[in-house]
Amino acid sequence: MTDVPALTLNNAVRIPQLGFGTYKIPPEETRETTLAALETGYRHIDTAAMYGNEKEVGQAVRDSGLDRADVFVTSKLNNDAHAHDDALRAFDRTMDELGLDHLDLYLIHWPLPGKGDFVETWQAMEEIYRSGRAKAIGVSNFQPHHLRRLLEGGDVVPAVNQIEVHPYLTQDDVRAFGAEHDIATEAWSPIARGKVLDDPVIKRIAERHGKTPAQVTLRWHLQRGDIVFPKSGTRKRIEENFDLFDFELGTGDMGEISALNRDERQGPDPDHFNG
Repeated sequence: MTDVPALTLNNAVRIPQLGFGTYKIPPEETRETTLAALETGYRHIDTAAMYGNEKEVGQAVRDSGLDRADVFVTSKLNNDAHAHDDALRAFDRTMDELGLDHLDLYLIHWPLPGKGDFVETWQAMEEIYRSGRAKAIGVSNFQPHHLRRLLEGGDVVPAVNQIEVHPYLTQDDVRAFGAEHDIATEAWSPIARGKVLDDPVIKRIAERHGKTPAQVTLRWHLQRGDIVFPKSGTRKRIEENFDLFDFELGTGDMGEISALNRDERQGPDPDHFNG
């Protein structure tokens, strides 16, 4: 196993830069799939209340035989629980589902601009953080103007902003705002739901390095400094996505991939999504 590099968040918590995502993995498959990821060497697991598989993620962490301190677990607040007291209750439900004594990172899943004031939600997140039950708190799918409101209305700077990032949506402005305020960027949908894998530029770079297009794309994420968690339901792909540490992309490779940006989302626009 190759050690995965870790980043230090703004509250000194260390987070593995490569994780395993569980979005759209059915609950009945989640335990075995997550165990396969942990056996491969992943030490960062990303789930959410919305995914419906927190219980199985927690079971896999317990069944892995790994020390709890060696596995970084993230979950996210559901969109129906943004009111202050609802958020506190939702966190309790997440902890009951996971069956763990603490959560390493807890995120507001979406800003939901048409559904109320997410600053109130953030104040509940701060209470959870101060309780010690979540080692770090952050947000997901927040734009710079959402983050500014949190910075003005809250006491704790988010540790992380988890956003859609891939070569067709490089999100340079959101990432720059995060870097300016010491908010780490996490990339979901890192291969654009598979769309970038047929891109001729990425295929050519992959062939030159003797790697797959997915491996080259994930390596691009890592070298940019983002935290990334690919998802797969098959052990072969889980292992392939972990095999990223025996090669390095050159400056030219990085520039060619970044130049593919077309501001093309695969998921919802956070400024309009209220789901």
